[in-house]
Parts: sequence; structure tokens; C-alpha cells
Amino acid sequence: MRSSPYIAGVLLMLTLGLLNRPKVPAMLILLAAGFGIALFDKPELLSQLHDIKPEFVIPPFEWQALTLNDLWLGLILLALPQLPLTFGNAFISIIEENNHLFPDRPIKERTVALSTGLMNVWSSLIGGIPMCHGAGGMAGHIQFGARTGGSSIILGCILLVAGVVLPSSISTIFQLFPSSVLGVILFFAGLQLALGSRDTSSEKADRFIVLATAGLAVWNVGIAVLFGILVHYLAKRGLLEI
Repeated sequence: MRSSPYIAGVLLMLTLGLLNRPKVPAMLILLAAGFGIALFDKPELLSQLHDIKPEFVIPPFEWQALTLNDLWLGLILLALPQLPLTFGNAFISIIEENNHLFPDRPIKERTVALSTGLMNVWSSLIGGIPMCHGAGGMAGHIQFGARTGGSSIILGCILLVAGVVLPSSISTIFQLFPSSVLGVILFFAGLQLALGSRDTSSEKADRFIVLATAGLAVWNVGIAVLFGILVHYLAKRGLLEI
């Protein structure tokens, strides 16, 4: 957000207003705004997008290139240091978050462990990166309106098609997502995660104001104060639903 503070500030307030209207797709509007900002900042991006050509590429089998040294280094330098974070964020937290938000659709530790293991085995097979069911990802989906696993399926299909059909154009496509827009999305996802899954109440609104103001103060104290006053005003008049 610091890369374009004025744009990020406007998008922050716009998103705050859109999130109070469940029928309005805040995420799609944010992404559309991001596309417009990216094309305005980089006019040459339009011609680069026009030159994109689909090409079907099947990921190669990568296990045959692995050596015992690779496995040893991966265990010592990657797996063990990552274990505490993954165990907390992608195992304990995701189970608690899901079961609190969706008590009618609970998940078990065994299910999450097996799912995480299987998808990482498959990912490594074709040269992919490690993956997990992160609590932050679910918080972001919930904050912007997702209520079923269909959101993850839609996202997965889009990424799968992009990786298989547009592998050499990914870097160009990623330029359509300015860092200021991504910052706003992550800001609200982080707030949702920090707030916890409490019922809508004045306490939750107060927690939102405190956390949001503190987070913005790291970026700009003046803007944080103005934001806190404005949001407090909206909450007191029942115009803010979190």
C-alpha cells in the first residue's frame, strides 16, 4: 500500500463501503480497479496482453531429477524450519477457523493432514511449490463473501488453466494486479483473521476499529487517525457491519 498511498487509501475506503453490501462483489470491483490502474500506469501492458498466445504445456515429471542430497537439504533447510508455522497456521488454526465458522460442516485433523500431504506429494511430482490450507487464505475468502468450497474450486480452476495454457505469459498477467490493490486485499484478510470469528456485535466493530487503526498507523499515523475517527462515526450510527 505504501507504493501508492493515495490510491490505496481510496481503495481502502471503497472496499470498506462495499463490504457492507453483500450483494456487491467487492473483490471483483477491486480487481477491476486494479486492472485499470495497471493499464494507466503501464500503457505498454495493453499491447503485451494483446500479444498473449495460448500454448498447451504439460508439466514434466520432476522426481527423476531428485538426489539424496536434495532430499537431505530439503528436510534440514526447508521442512524443519517451516514445520512450526505450517503446524500452527495450516493445521491447528484452519481446523479451528473452519469448525467455528461452519459448525454444520466440521473437518477433522486427519482429513487436513492427509489432504495437505497428498497435494504436496502431487505438487512436488510436477515441480510445484509447497502448498497448505492456510487460515489466512480462508479469512480472505470469508471477508470477501465466500461461504462454500466453491470459491476455492473456482480459484483452483483459474490457476490450473493459467499454468497449463498460459505458462509463458504469467508474468505479464500478474502485472494487472498492482501492489497497492493487493495490499488492500491483504489488509482486510488480515483484519478478518485478527478479529476472530465472533458474532456481529458492537464489540466486534470496536475490535475492528482498533486493529485497523493500529495497522494503518504502521503505514501513516495521520491517515490512521482520520480513518479511526471516520469508521468510529460510521459504527456508532449503524452504518458499519463487520
